Amino acid sequence: MVYIDSWDEFVERSVQLFRADPHSSRYVMKYRHCDGKLVLKVTDNRVCLKFKTDQAQDAKKMEKLNNIFFTLMVRGPDADISEASGKEQNEQPPAKKGRGRRQ
Repeated sequence: MVYIDSWDEFVERSVQLFRADPHSSRYVMKYRHCDGKLVLKVTDNRVCLKFKTDQAQDAKKMEKLNNIFFTLMVRGPDADISEASGKEQNEQPPAKKGRGRRQ
């Protein structure tokens, strides 16, 4: 079990690993508050990919990876993940209705 240093390489290899065998792949997140370390692990019992960080900005990257895996799990391993990496742009906040005077 070797840690992968590059985030992009970890994401690319973990998606490939999941697509190769989606039924036996696992994605595990472990956070140790006392150390402030986050460890992400993707495995299929033959290959184990791990990424370790202590940076707070990597939490957003982890959220995008979660969205990618959720998309692959729900839509299947052949799903397009380009739209899963970000938040939906077509959602707009509801218009505010104030209690002010009418003009």
